[in-house]
Amino acid sequence: MLTVNAYAATAATEPLAPTTIERRDVGPHDILIEIKYCGICHSDIHHARSEWGEQAYPIVPGHEIAGIVTEVGSEVTKYAVGDRVGVGCMVNSCRECEPCRKGEEQYCLKGNTLTYGSIDRDGTLTQGGYSTHVVVNDDFVVSIPEGIGLDEAAPLLCAGITTYSPLRRFGAGPGKKVAVVGLGGLGHMAVKLAHAMGAEVTVLSQSLKKMDDGLRLGADHYYATSDPATFEQLAGTFDLIVNTVSAKLDLDAYLGLLAVNGTMVNVGAPAEPLSLNVFSLIMQGRSYAGSLIGGIPATQEMLDFCAEHGIGSEVEVIPADKINEAYERVLASDVRYRFVIDTSTLT
Repeated sequence: MLTVNAYAATAATEPLAPTTIERRDVGPHDILIEIKYCGICHSDIHHARSEWGEQAYPIVPGHEIAGIVTEVGSEVTKYAVGDRVGVGCMVNSCRECEPCRKGEEQYCLKGNTLTYGSIDRDGTLTQGGYSTHVVVNDDFVVSIPEGIGLDEAAPLLCAGITTYSPLRRFGAGPGKKVAVVGLGGLGHMAVKLAHAMGAEVTVLSQSLKKMDDGLRLGADHYYATSDPATFEQLAGTFDLIVNTVSAKLDLDAYLGLLAVNGTMVNVGAPAEPLSLNVFSLIMQGRSYAGSLIGGIPATQEMLDFCAEHGIGSEVEVIPADKINEAYERVLASDVRYRFVIDTSTLT
């Protein structure tokens, strides 16, 4: 067992603090990764504070992991020591159900194993990327192409694939009008990716304070949803709306922005239930959908796409002792657009 430095939550109401954790020995199909950077996702905060259900503490968050391979198991053929690799939201699944066989492990019928706060197949509790090293089965490791900095690549393992997946699934591309609701950690990636896919991109944000950023990142248009005229002006416009926010929205108002046969897809996860009038869907043949991250094949495809198009996340790199401060800034929307921990500071 390898003992490594980490940052952990010890209770829902306590700040994260330095600690040490043990990583399992490298098995035949395992890879030992020296973590260089780990992104901070809003879901880390939800888990650390037991806002999505009670957690088993201590818990080391982090599922946007970028690093270097330092050891491989005897049966590993896809990776070698020195390779640049990443780990996202999952580290295991049943491998046998239909979604797993189709490369959609995120929808594993027996439940995928999350990178942290989840019981792995061997009965141990997984611990995440706010640490210096991690051991992961090679099936759940992806290659980070040259041309993307490891710091900018880390958030792609969650924010990138979370937005890439529905954009690909619902056909974002030339001739399509795509709206992105919210310009945060997820939203800024949706804008970059949809623009690179060739779609006409519109940002729908509460205010215009981030308009310059939105246009710089690739948006063609930017509207404030706090202005009622926005919903009148854009009625029936979009082929696809990607909702990245975790707040309660007036779904009927947003569905009214869809063209005939358009789709609105939720990737943000508000804590409270949402409701809609079914006639918002029926009368124009519209669809309302959800999407959860992406499988391992899609994640690799996304990274290759980002390398080809020169896309990385907009990041603010922080030392480990700023994690708690970063959590508060995330909650205050005071980040442009993803905090990334320099794990060399975990001393």
